[in-house]
Amino acid sequence: MQSIINRIENNQFWKFHGGIHPPEQKFLTTNKPIRSLHLPEMLIIPIQQHIGVAGDICVNIGDQVLKGEALTAPSSPMAVPVHAPTSGTIEKIALQVIAHPSGLSELCIFLKPDHKDTWRERNICADYKTLARNEIVHKIAEAGISGMGGAGFPTHIKVDSKPNIDFLIINAAECEPYITADDLLMREHSATIVQGVNILKHLLIPRMVLIGIEDNKPDAIASLKKATESYNDIHICVLPTKYPTGGEKQLIRALTGKEITSGSLPIHQGIVMQNVATCFAIAEAVIHDTPLIKRVVTVSGQGLEKPQNIWAAIGTPVKDLVALSKSLQAADKKAIIMGGPMMGFTLPSDHVPIVKTTNCVLVPSEKELALENKEVECIRCGQCADVCPSRLLPQEMQWSAKAKDHAKLKELNLFDCIDCGACAFVCPSHIPLVQYYRVAKAEIRQQELLDLKAEKAKARFEARKARLEREKKERIEKQRKASEARRAAMEEKSGEGSTAKSAVAAALARVKAKKAQGKDVIEDPREAAPEKDTQKSQVAAAIARAKAKKAKAQQNEPVSPEENSVHPDEQVEAEKKSTDAGKSAKVAAAIAKAKAKKANSTKRDVETSETNKADDSKKSAKVSAAVAKAKAKKLQKEIGAEEQQPTPIPEVDKKANVAAAVAKAKAKKQQKEVGDDEQQPSSKPEVDKKAKVAAAVAKAKAKKTARNVTQVAVEKESMVEELQSEETTIETTTEIIVEPDDKKQRIANAIAKAKAKKQQAQPIADMASSNEEELPKEDNKAVAKKARIAAAVAKAKAKKQQESN
Repeated sequence: MQSIINRIENNQFWKFHGGIHPPEQKFLTTNKPIRSLHLPEMLIIPIQQHIGVAGDICVNIGDQVLKGEALTAPSSPMAVPVHAPTSGTIEKIALQVIAHPSGLSELCIFLKPDHKDTWRERNICADYKTLARNEIVHKIAEAGISGMGGAGFPTHIKVDSKPNIDFLIINAAECEPYITADDLLMREHSATIVQGVNILKHLLIPRMVLIGIEDNKPDAIASLKKATESYNDIHICVLPTKYPTGGEKQLIRALTGKEITSGSLPIHQGIVMQNVATCFAIAEAVIHDTPLIKRVVTVSGQGLEKPQNIWAAIGTPVKDLVALSKSLQAADKKAIIMGGPMMGFTLPSDHVPIVKTTNCVLVPSEKELALENKEVECIRCGQCADVCPSRLLPQEMQWSAKAKDHAKLKELNLFDCIDCGACAFVCPSHIPLVQYYRVAKAEIRQQELLDLKAEKAKARFEARKARLEREKKERIEKQRKASEARRAAMEEKSGEGSTAKSAVAAALARVKAKKAQGKDVIEDPREAAPEKDTQKSQVAAAIARAKAKKAKAQQNEPVSPEENSVHPDEQVEAEKKSTDAGKSAKVAAAIAKAKAKKANSTKRDVETSETNKADDSKKSAKVSAAVAKAKAKKLQKEIGAEEQQPTPIPEVDKKANVAAAVAKAKAKKQQKEVGDDEQQPSSKPEVDKKAKVAAAVAKAKAKKTARNVTQVAVEKESMVEELQSEETTIETTTEIIVEPDDKKQRIANAIAKAKAKKQQAQPIADMASSNEEELPKEDNKAVAKKARIAAAVAKAKAKKQQESN
């Protein structure tokens, strides 16, 4: 530290790498005083004129504002407000092209001056030392001061730094050609600048203050030395003229010999740097309560008749400044550059407003700057790398910028480039290197912004996912605890010693008991089982006896009187069943009649042929019901007669038994098909025809196989017993069924089965009553053959029908 101070006191400074000596061209404006403030007809004030974020607009269209009144309010530490440069009316708030190399539009406030220049209320502080440190920082922030050397960094962030500052460096180099704004400011307002330096000293408490200035400004050097002669800790450091000495890192290197490495800041080395124009604005804000509403702008170039420095209000359009200096060129031919010839950029329009970082408006002549030079291929001379003050590789960066290789550009430390333009100045191929770098920087910043937004979105998504998972676990845990609580409440004993769980179980048992009591006897197996078992056993016994009789008849064995006799209980049961057979027949007739009516109503929209066939099926059903009823009465009488006079049972022909079985199967199938027709009116019409054919074949076979009246009686007795057993089952089923909606179909099937058996017995009874003679032998053979065929067909159909069911 002491060695640095010794070298500074002896004016022994360091040198930085690179640098150039372009034509200064400062003589155009250096001998002319600063012209007073000029107000245009309309001020265009961008809401963001610094590095950071824009403030919130706090005025509306049509509002009357006073000079120095804030137009925006800071919304974050990196935001500074903008103020009204004069009193007037807010005309509109709209997008406007701003001072930026991109030529993009930003939101601006349009203020129309009323030319009264009426100030808002101000609080002037003659002695800044009476103010607290935080009050001074607040005043600087409220004044909207940002770095006026070109970077635009919010000043209140810099001055509110940590202690242990070694050097406070004031940048007065102003190294770029043509620009003399700081030079004239130091000459005319050196005392105010020194007041700003003292305020910074009061805030930062540095060990030494260094004012770096180039030796091409003798008048400014003299003014500063005179203003600081009473301060031992302020040193005026006169440096040799070399561009870009005014760069932050280059000036620090020249004054202190310290290198600011890539990615680090001067504050990390205990150094804070401010521009002389910024020091002037700090003094105005803290002492006179004047916000940053104006600045000195150099309007120069050989394209103007009167180049000069002007106090320009923030928001003044460039065209008004050019008009004051009287352009020598036509409006459509002149090129306007904002900034110096090395770091400036061409404006897309002369309506672009002056902002806080604008220090120069350059209007060169056609011969002054080689604007017509066209870019050609790089010849790899390496001069750009030799003059780069940041020790970069401009040639490789330009290749990577053209290829949009952002990763490579970061490796080459693109953001260490200060856009000084030294590389482009010495390039023999006239390549605008600085323009490539600026575009690449903008693209990288945009991509980083998108990446940052993506990261924030990802973080929000992960947070939402974690929150949903946490809420899900909480719900599961809550449900588990509630379930345990309910279980504990169920198992907890009441005052009477019972639990809620047992009470619920008892209630469920009572409900089931009531439901069981409301059902028929069949729902209770304990009551229905004995009676049902008894009936089944009787039916089984009757069927067994009938089968035994048939077996002996087939073997030509005599039947014993015991087998031929009827058990008293069975006889009583048979009488009972015979009596009820008539009732069953009546029930069957009523059901058949109801079904016929239902089928008739359903078949109204069917075609005429199908309707006629369905009607025939219904008539057959009615005839079958009437026949069943008549047979039941006749069988009842015959049973009574047989009880009084037993009939001997002769031998039964085997073929007759076979024919009877075939007829029985066909009759069952016929009855089933008739029942299906009653339920489905659109069934096949061949049912009646098949039934008639089967009946005729059965009748022929019966005539052939009937040997005598005794044999017919035996067959009739067997049929009666089987009929009684079937009717017993039907009656039992009819008596115990109480749910007609669910079991109506089964009742109809049982009744149809009984009617079929009765129809089967009818040909035999008719044959016995008519006592017809046997058929001729030739006819008998043909009928027997047909009977066998019919029996085989009926058997196959019955098997097929059984499989389909």
